[in-house]
Amino acid sequence: MREKKVRISVVVPTLNEQKYIRTVLFGLERQTFRNFEIITVDGGSKDKTRDIARRHGKVILNRRKGVGFARNIGAGAAKGDILLFLDADTKPSENLLDVYRKAFMDKNLVAATGPILPLEETTRKMRAGYKFVSIYFVRFSIFLHKPKFIGSNFAVRRSAFVKAGGFNDKLMTYEDWELSGRLKKYGKMRFIRKAAVHTSIRRVMKWGMLKYSAYYVVNMFRHKFFKTANRTYAPIR
Repeated sequence: MREKKVRISVVVPTLNEQKYIRTVLFGLERQTFRNFEIITVDGGSKDKTRDIARRHGKVILNRRKGVGFARNIGAGAAKGDILLFLDADTKPSENLLDVYRKAFMDKNLVAATGPILPLEETTRKMRAGYKFVSIYFVRFSIFLHKPKFIGSNFAVRRSAFVKAGGFNDKLMTYEDWELSGRLKKYGKMRFIRKAAVHTSIRRVMKWGMLKYSAYYVVNMFRHKFFKTANRTYAPIR
């Protein structure tokens, strides 16, 4: 992690995440691949999020709303030639960075993602739902040349990220799927089964699977037909 040339930059947007931030930070500190940096972009937390994050890497304070804008800020400060976007409540597998490092040895690869599975203990039905969305749906979207990568496990070559113009910071939601669609013209997009993370299912537990699924289906159609997206995504702590 501390070599002069940083190959991977991990960008984590946060806002009042002291309960979860250690999940991603400790997971990163245990990585088998060490040539990386951590950049936390905080939206003005009132808790101890920034204090915790400073023990593990660089922290940037950004009070403008929008996760896409926060990720762009982090990417702008990054030194690595591979950008990896993770969420504060997401635990990376121990070899996640090494898996991505090896994948990006293919010079034609511009972006990659992998499974996003439940962090907490849950029902078989819930686990199946996450597997369907983060594995089968994403793989099928790549097959159709309409890639839809999820922002909590999104790796991209920085040169392609810059060419694409980064995340659309005018979108409060859907910014990850929208960027995926623009990146495809710069090279290959891949789903990598070994690039797995586990993320908190707190929102699904609060909303229920039906409301959660409906939110994303409606959002997908809003963007497809009206080039806009839902402007609210209330935080759940």
